[in-house]
Amino acid sequence: MNIFSKLAVLIILSNVAIAADNSEKISAVDQLIPIDMREVKVAGEIGRRTDNTIYKNLLKLDIDKDFLPPFRAKATEKGYIGLGKTVDAAVRFAIYSKDPRVLALKKHIVDEVINTQTPDGYIGTLIPKNRVWGTYDIHEMSYMALGLTNDYKYFGEKASLASARKLLDFIIARWSAEPDRIPGLDGTRARMYGVTTGLEAALLTMYEQTKDRKYLDFCTNSKHCKLPGWNAEKKIGWLECMDDERHVYIHICLCVAQMQLNHITPDPKLSRQARGVIDYLTRHDGLLASGSCSFKEGWDNTQQLAGMVSESCVTAYLIRMLDRLLWLEGDSKYGDMMERAVYNALFAAQAPDGRKLRYFTPLEGKRVYFGTDTFCCPNNFRRIMAELPEMIYYRRDGGLAINLYTQSKAQFDLGDGLSLAVRQETDYPTSGKVTIYIDPSKTAKFPLLLRIPRWTGKAATVAVNGQSVKQNIPSGSFFTIDRQWKPGDRVELNMPMQWRFIKGRKKQAGLAALMRGPQLFCISRAKNKVLEKADLRQVIIDPSSLGSPIKDDTIRPNGLKCIARAWSPGKNQQQPPDLAIVLTEFADPGGEATYFRLPDLGVAVDDELINTGLAK
Repeated sequence: MNIFSKLAVLIILSNVAIAADNSEKISAVDQLIPIDMREVKVAGEIGRRTDNTIYKNLLKLDIDKDFLPPFRAKATEKGYIGLGKTVDAAVRFAIYSKDPRVLALKKHIVDEVINTQTPDGYIGTLIPKNRVWGTYDIHEMSYMALGLTNDYKYFGEKASLASARKLLDFIIARWSAEPDRIPGLDGTRARMYGVTTGLEAALLTMYEQTKDRKYLDFCTNSKHCKLPGWNAEKKIGWLECMDDERHVYIHICLCVAQMQLNHITPDPKLSRQARGVIDYLTRHDGLLASGSCSFKEGWDNTQQLAGMVSESCVTAYLIRMLDRLLWLEGDSKYGDMMERAVYNALFAAQAPDGRKLRYFTPLEGKRVYFGTDTFCCPNNFRRIMAELPEMIYYRRDGGLAINLYTQSKAQFDLGDGLSLAVRQETDYPTSGKVTIYIDPSKTAKFPLLLRIPRWTGKAATVAVNGQSVKQNIPSGSFFTIDRQWKPGDRVELNMPMQWRFIKGRKKQAGLAALMRGPQLFCISRAKNKVLEKADLRQVIIDPSSLGSPIKDDTIRPNGLKCIARAWSPGKNQQQPPDLAIVLTEFADPGGEATYFRLPDLGVAVDDELINTGLAK
C-alpha cells in the first residue's frame, strides 16, 4: 500500500471513531440491545461465510462494468440494478472488517455514486420523464439513500449524508407535486409497494441520523406512505402482481419498517404485522424445513418444495425481522427460527466458495445460481451477511445475552465503568459444545443469558468454571446465570445433537426430513450414483442405521455427512436394505431432496418450530 492509500485509510478510521458517537440509541421498549458490529469479530462457519462474502464475492464484483454505467448514462426507460444495496453492504463490511481493500472499495463506490447525482438530487438509471414513476426507480433510489445514510452513520461521511438528503428530498418533492400518481403503474402489473420497497427504511434511517421531522412525517403521514396504519392480509398464491398482500419480500420489508418506526415512536400496533407473519409461518404451514418460506416470491402454505422456492430476499428479510422481534420481546423462539434460516436457507443460497449466489433455494429438485451480480437477491444477500455479526451478542438487563453460537469474540461497555470481553470457542454447528470465556474489567455481578434451542429437549447442560449447574436447563428459552463474574471465568454449554426426523406436512405428509441440531440434511445425486435415476421421494430410509456423523469438508471445513441404509423404491422392506446412501448438509449445492419415506413414521417428531405453543 502506498503512502496515499495509508493516509486515506487513517482518515477513514478516524472518521469511524467520530461516527461511533453518532450510533443509534436503543429505545426503552427493547428487551435486547445488539452489540455493535464494530465491537464484534466472528469466525466459525458464520465468520467463514461472512469473509467469503467479503473477499470472494464483494471484492470480486466488477462495479465499474456491471453496476455504475447505467447510473452514469441515465438512458434507460425502466430497470433495476441494485447498486444501493451493494453500497449498504460495502459500508457495513468496511466498518466490520476495517480491511484497507474493503475500505477503498467502499470509498470508490460512494464517490462514483455521488458523482452521478444530478443537480436536482436524482441518483438512478432512468430518463427524466420516467424518474420516480418508472418501475423500481423509487426502489433503486431508496436503498441508495439508505446506503449513503449508513455511510454517514458508521464513518461520519458528511458528503454521503448530504447526497442522501438530496436524493430523498428529490423523491419527496416529485411525489408531493403529484400525490395522486401511483409509482410503477406504467403498463406493467406492478403496484406501488412493489416498486417503492425500501423507502420507509431510508426515510426512518435519515430521521434517526438527522432528527429532521420531514422524513419521519413523509413516512408516516403522506398520502401513500402511511406506515403506522399499514395492515395487509397475506393472500396465498401468486398472480404476477407486486403487491404487499401476495409478495413476501415486500410484506416482510414493511413489517421490518414498522418495527423500526416502533423503535422511534413505540406503539404495540406496530409489531402486530410481524407477529402475524410468525403466526402464519409457525401455525399455518408457511415455514419450510430450511427455515425460510415463499413460492414464486409469494405466500404459500402447501409446503411446495420444488421450483422457485425460498427467495433469497425473503430469507434475508425474515432473518432481519426475527432480529427486530428479538430486540423487542427478548423471546428465544426468534433466535431458534433465525439460526434455522441462517444455517440452511441462507448459507445454501451461496456457493461453498462464496462467489455465486442464488435467487431461489428449493428443497427439492436441482438448484441453480443466479446469472448476474446485479438485481435484488444477490445484493440483499450481501446486505444480510453484513448484518449477521450484530445478531450474536446483545445487552440485556445490565448483562449479556448470547443468541447465535459460533467462534467469535466481542468487547463492549456494560455501563457504570464496567467493560466486558467475551469469547466463544466452538465448532458449532458440527457439535453443540460451546465454551464461553467471560472477562469483565473488574469483578462484577451481572446476568449471562444463553439461548437454549428447542431442538435440545432436556439434554443441555451448563457448567461454570468446571462446576455443573445442578438444575434443569429448559429448552426454548434463555437460560440465565446471574452471579459475580471475575476475569477468566469460563462457562461450558453442551447441547447434545441427536439425529431426528421431522414430520412432513401438506404436500410432504407421510414423509420426513432429517435434522441434527439446527441443520437440515439432504440427498445429492452427485454423491449417490446409485440414485442417479431414482425417485428420491420414494427412497425408504432405515432410521436405525444412522450412526455417528462423518467428517465431510466438501461443503464447509469440519462439515458433516451421514451414511444410512435404505430400500430402493418398490423394494420389499421385509428384506434387508439394499442401498447405502449419503446425506449431506443442506448447503450442499447438489442437494435435490430433503423429505423421504420411513418404514414407520412414528419415529418422526413434529418440527419444534411449528408447534402451536411457539406463536402467541
